[in-house]
Amino acid sequence: MNTPIEDLQDRAIIRIAAHLPDLIVYEDISIDLPSVKYFDGVLMFVDISGFTAMTEKFSRAMYMDRGSEQLVEILNHYLSAIVEKVLIFGGDILKFAGDALLALWKVERKQLKNMITVVIKCSLEIQGLFDTQVSEEGLDVRVKIGLSAGNISSLIFGDETHNYFLVIGQTVDDVRFAQNMAQMNEVILSPNCWQLCDHSIVEIERIPDQRAVKVNFLKPPSTFNFDEFFTKCMTFMDYYPSGDHKNLLRLACMLKSNPERELSLQKYVMESILKQIDDKQLRGYLSELRPVTIMFVNLLFKEQDKPEEIGQAIQDACVHITSVLKVFRGQINKVFMFDKGCSFLCVFGFPGEKVSDEITHALESAVDIFDFCSKVHRIQSVSIGVTSGIVFCGIVGHSVRHEYTVIGQKVNIAARMMMYYPGIVTCDSVTYNSSNLPAYLFKELPKKVMKGVADSGPVYQCLGLNEKVMFGMAYLIYNRSESYPLLGRDKEIKYFMYVMKEYLMSNCSRVLMFEGLPGYGKSQLLMEVDQLAQGDNHRIIAIALTKISYHQKFYTIQILMANVLGLDTCKHYKERQSNLQNKISTLLDEKFHCLLNDIFHVQFPVSREASRMSSLKKQMQLEELFMKILQQTVKEEKIIFIIDEAQFIDFASWVFMEKLIRTVPIFIIMSLSPFTDIPCVAASAIMKNRNTTYVILGAVQPKDILNKICLDLNVRAIRKELDSYLVEGSCGIPYYCEELLKNLEHHKVFVFQPLESEEKANMNWNHLFQNFTKPTEELNMLDPSIKEDNGEVCNIASSARLKNLSPPASLKGISLVHLDSMSLSHQMLVRCAAIIGQTFTTELLFEILPCWNMKMMIKALAILVEANVFGCFRNGKELRMALKQHSTSFEVHFRSLSLKLSEGTALSEKEELRELESEVIECHIFRFCKPMMQKTAYELWLKDQQKAMHLKCARFLEENAHKCNYCRSGDFIPYHHFMVDIRLNTLDMDTIKKMAEAHGVRTEEELVFCRSEIPEGSSIFPDCLSSDEVKDKILGFFDTVITKMKTEDFIPLESCQCEEILEIVILPLAYHFLALGENNKALYYFLEIASAYLFLGDNYMAYVYLNEGEKLMKTLRREKSWSQTFEFATFFSLKGQVCFNMGQMVLAKKMLRKALKLLNRNFPYSLFSLFLHTHIEKTRHFHYLNQQTQENAPPGKKRLAQLYQQIVCFSLLWKIYSSGYFCHCKYYAHLAAIMQVNTALETQDHFQIIKAYLDYSLHRQLVGCQCVWFKYELMAMEHIINLPIKGKGIEIVAYMAETLSYIKFLMGHLDLSIELGSRAHKMWALLRNPNNHYVVLCKLSKSLLLRCRYKQLIQVLGWLWDLSVAEEHIFSKAFFYFACMDIMLYCGFVYRTFEECLHFIHENEDNRILKFQSSLLLGLYSCVAIWYARLQEWDNFKIFSNKAKTLALRKTLNGLYCEAISRYLEGQVLHLQKQIEELAKNAQDNGVELLKSLECLVAKHTTGPVFHPRLYHLMAYVCILMGDGENCDLFLNTALQLSETHKNMLEKCWLSMSREWWYLSSEATEDQWLQIISNFPSWEKVVSGKVNMQDIHKNKFLMRVNILDNPF
Repeated sequence: MNTPIEDLQDRAIIRIAAHLPDLIVYEDISIDLPSVKYFDGVLMFVDISGFTAMTEKFSRAMYMDRGSEQLVEILNHYLSAIVEKVLIFGGDILKFAGDALLALWKVERKQLKNMITVVIKCSLEIQGLFDTQVSEEGLDVRVKIGLSAGNISSLIFGDETHNYFLVIGQTVDDVRFAQNMAQMNEVILSPNCWQLCDHSIVEIERIPDQRAVKVNFLKPPSTFNFDEFFTKCMTFMDYYPSGDHKNLLRLACMLKSNPERELSLQKYVMESILKQIDDKQLRGYLSELRPVTIMFVNLLFKEQDKPEEIGQAIQDACVHITSVLKVFRGQINKVFMFDKGCSFLCVFGFPGEKVSDEITHALESAVDIFDFCSKVHRIQSVSIGVTSGIVFCGIVGHSVRHEYTVIGQKVNIAARMMMYYPGIVTCDSVTYNSSNLPAYLFKELPKKVMKGVADSGPVYQCLGLNEKVMFGMAYLIYNRSESYPLLGRDKEIKYFMYVMKEYLMSNCSRVLMFEGLPGYGKSQLLMEVDQLAQGDNHRIIAIALTKISYHQKFYTIQILMANVLGLDTCKHYKERQSNLQNKISTLLDEKFHCLLNDIFHVQFPVSREASRMSSLKKQMQLEELFMKILQQTVKEEKIIFIIDEAQFIDFASWVFMEKLIRTVPIFIIMSLSPFTDIPCVAASAIMKNRNTTYVILGAVQPKDILNKICLDLNVRAIRKELDSYLVEGSCGIPYYCEELLKNLEHHKVFVFQPLESEEKANMNWNHLFQNFTKPTEELNMLDPSIKEDNGEVCNIASSARLKNLSPPASLKGISLVHLDSMSLSHQMLVRCAAIIGQTFTTELLFEILPCWNMKMMIKALAILVEANVFGCFRNGKELRMALKQHSTSFEVHFRSLSLKLSEGTALSEKEELRELESEVIECHIFRFCKPMMQKTAYELWLKDQQKAMHLKCARFLEENAHKCNYCRSGDFIPYHHFMVDIRLNTLDMDTIKKMAEAHGVRTEEELVFCRSEIPEGSSIFPDCLSSDEVKDKILGFFDTVITKMKTEDFIPLESCQCEEILEIVILPLAYHFLALGENNKALYYFLEIASAYLFLGDNYMAYVYLNEGEKLMKTLRREKSWSQTFEFATFFSLKGQVCFNMGQMVLAKKMLRKALKLLNRNFPYSLFSLFLHTHIEKTRHFHYLNQQTQENAPPGKKRLAQLYQQIVCFSLLWKIYSSGYFCHCKYYAHLAAIMQVNTALETQDHFQIIKAYLDYSLHRQLVGCQCVWFKYELMAMEHIINLPIKGKGIEIVAYMAETLSYIKFLMGHLDLSIELGSRAHKMWALLRNPNNHYVVLCKLSKSLLLRCRYKQLIQVLGWLWDLSVAEEHIFSKAFFYFACMDIMLYCGFVYRTFEECLHFIHENEDNRILKFQSSLLLGLYSCVAIWYARLQEWDNFKIFSNKAKTLALRKTLNGLYCEAISRYLEGQVLHLQKQIEELAKNAQDNGVELLKSLECLVAKHTTGPVFHPRLYHLMAYVCILMGDGENCDLFLNTALQLSETHKNMLEKCWLSMSREWWYLSSEATEDQWLQIISNFPSWEKVVSGKVNMQDIHKNKFLMRVNILDNPF
């Protein structure tokens, strides 16, 4: 029975054999090393010409196009074809070397002639493959082939665990020589090969001055049958597939399992590959782009022609290289003979082997290998080149024969440096700069032109790592920049100041240790500490250690004592020697002075006594001397020893320091990275000492990162997206922030421009949101230049997508170190999670993980959560709260911890893991703790792999890409998916049913409910009913519904989850489609996202994703289809909504008109067209109203999608036109309103019809058509009453109550508004709908405020506060504080203090929802401005008045804006009083202008009558200030009359007091408001009865009138 191919491929031995040539696969298992064998054969060396140029091109394209990956895709395309040809012709692929390969035909000597003919035939066919090949990138790709034949030697060498092989000899040299002579698409025969071949059938061309020849073609005689000839030749090949295996490319594909041979072959394969083979789920896992360090070692031999002799030298060198690399986590990737020498390609940083000190390790290894190999017998010279950078690490070749290799420009440069700078260790500038080694260990070399390298940059020689350190070098801390303040480390400075104070006041040592990961700004902190520690009689010694300090015994103390003894400034050893004699003459016998020779580099004569001392005794003598010196010194001055990078303190220095702090009062301040191993006993003792303060540094807070960015870029503000990207990406680590800034600058992301005013910035869509974040006031105080008005801001280039930016190589390296420290299975989980995005769910992760079970995944997630790779959250709300929290520095008490551990109170690791697993099971949302880890892990996938994973994610997510179940599922853009085919999954019946449920597709039952049956007459509300009876009937209906909701099971199990679905489903889905190149699907979801953000009240994010959609639309404009027309219409409709919400009415009108045009519903421009359309729509409307009840087929889904978008456009257009000043605007407004009603009626959807009726009623009320509006309210109520009270019907009833309440509020029917609002509040509370609930509470609070129902008002505000805290809802919290300000300004008591309200404004004024729902922020700013105006604090008034003025330009058409603008104008009226009092020149003009503004606001149809009393009150005050008593009286009476009609007790009381104050009182008190607010009672006192309610009515601000005669 034949074994299936799949089973064969899974055999480990076959997968191992694919990495090795037959020469090794079938080699004897037991051989002595080194082993040399001799045989005859033909060699072919193939080089892909043009690949170097391609490498250059792709290395420049690394940013977005991932150059190396494309490079290898092309390389594998060509190599695979070559390998296939070689295998078909019986060859054995010995080695791959980047863009070249070496192949062998091993035969007996007598068969060479015929075999050369076969190989020439093979070469010509390979040449034919490339005759017309031009790569997709437009580069000419050809091959250069060299052939040689003769005697060949194979050398196998290594140790017990690793084996390597080489082919050497003259034939190997010949084939390289022949290939070097070849031009593009030429085949060159070496002299010996030409001599051995059959001249009769090979047509050649002589090469001048060379014995080698060029092959033109084969010219066999006519009787020659190549197939027969070839078959005969292959019989002499030991491992050529034949018989049953003749269809195989390679016989090794059929190897049988043989544990002994498998173990032998494993020695030839790198550990990384073996791990992959052992873990079958990770196939292809090792192909990736990653930063590594390349080390090329070249050995030149004295006697090149004797394989046995050089074999032993290579064996000795290899064993040592392997042992060194094992220590430093490096690996030998390849060994080959290279230009008369043996070369080792060593790599540090392969998958699973990445470490933080990789570059330093590589240099240490290079120096060690250089020193050893230089002493090996028969090695003439050693040359080493070291480079660092991103390269492709992965499999190249064919599926049956391939090798793991590294490809990239850095590999080429290292090889060239090794050859062009012989006999030394060299490195490139990246390696030099990243090594963190002192500069004096390197020497810059003259630049040389190297083949295939355009610009290598500076080249350095590494001089060795054990050179003696000269004083005055390497250990002094860097200079502190006075112009660059220390940001975000106030807490740490307080720790220092406290410990410093303790040290100065006591006679004891103190130790302050700051622990932090690299990049946390420890050096910067110590610079600041150095500055702060300066003082009289303070000796400050500041040093910075490096890794080599750790290996130099007593180095730290050597530097300390050199400074104390004044040796650090001495220029010559004689000067040091003289200083030492003076200082220690009384402390140390002269015969022992020589003990200081090595440590201070002096030359005291060596005495006999000293020479006889043991090393231990010498050390003790030195320590005793140093202790005496320090004891003497501290009597004269305080010693403060500052050590940066203290983890590199050597063991002897730790021991001395531990004794020192017990003996001598000294203050030691250290910064250190976490110890990689358990610290030595002395270090642990210092950490546990009672006088040690150990502080673990936390991340820098976001505000400080923002300050740092503005300081580094020298700008006044930065774009909000840039701020978010850098704050999130840096994780509060200063170094990360700096690297990200460099990366952004490198990719030209920054655009610097002057800060524009709001008026200029908001003139078109592209400048609609100038969302810049400014530094804090703290930075303004530290750097006054930030305050300059003519400064610049930093914007983002229009073509830049921050989400797509590759992380900087430095940060990628750090992430790879962390990633490689994980197990392979954990790495796979992280990489799969990275595909999903920064945030992911366990359900999706489980879907895309290969071959995992749930238990396995939960355990892995728990481990990764514990390792701070992921954070876990139960729901989206918990995630959002966590993102607002940031860790800070804290003190660790090691002494207490050690005592607790000794008591055995700690849980075992297994128990802790079990607890964590239980917690992880409860969480379904996870997030990467560091975005750089996600980006790094993502980029390790190859493009094809990425696409496959994105496709998996998209298929899974699209099933849930709709509103939550609470919101009746469906699309955020109604019926959107019926218009656009975006499905990936095949639709079976179950899927169709699921979609029907998910997207709100109606059943027959629901269609009956949805279909609108318009009653012929008003049977429910007959004409005979009075208004009070109608009111009672309506309120009674709402009460019945509430009772039914409480008694029956209508309460949903959970509240709205749309925000969570948006963040974890729809947003990622859009980017998955973007990654797949499915632009039409991505556009669909970007529009859904924009609509969802509008649904959630976030205008700015809607704007951002509409811009993302616009980029895609530009690519789709060429393809015209109806679905795209709808998408474009929706796009303009959404734009119109954003502009409307932002108060940009002209722009909104333009967008909405465009949308209607694309929806085939033109809105008229001319007056003639206007009246014609009006006539048509009225006729249509009366037709709808007068038609008999009948069964009409509902519109199709595509038609409904159109109608819904039209309704949105019309509902906004009538409001926009209502705000117009011109008389024709009211006709346009009326047309839009009636078109909204007609369109809603066509949908046959109750909710749309009711909404349209209510909108039309409000429109007619605002324009004063009393006879019409009531009819439409009753029609809306009749629809409501006819609805079945279940599901969506209840929501429509709640909406009706809420909307009627709001309309009654606007029209001044406050009592009815309160009645309706209270019922709406109860319904939304029962429905658990926070988004609608907070809206009702906000509106209800305003009615209660005007009616002076304070107990109910405070109760409602309490509910509002609880809701805002529970839901983390910024808008409701802001409204709460707006109401609190109103209470203080107009009610006469305090609910929340002014300071609390002001703090909230300062903390949240940059919140994107508040910033771009500007009416509320306008109200808050204006209230604060009024407060300061009443206190006569005009400077503060000006600050908040100017902020309000900017927002006042955004004329949003809602009640909140009317209320906010009236507060703003009130502030301006108070400022006018100041101007008149000071007899300002422009006071009269300002007064006239202010009066006009107030009159215009009253005249506008969008201003509800409820606001008129306040506006008339202000107009009266302006008139009396300007001496117009007649109009003042008229406005006052009008305001009083309206207040009486509306029952607006708040305004009525204030108006009465103003009339009495203005006309009956003659005195004005300067500090009247200060006196009033000083007596403000708190609400607790009011409610407890300690304060009379009548008394608080008197606590009102009285607008002062100093002059009753006309001053003008």
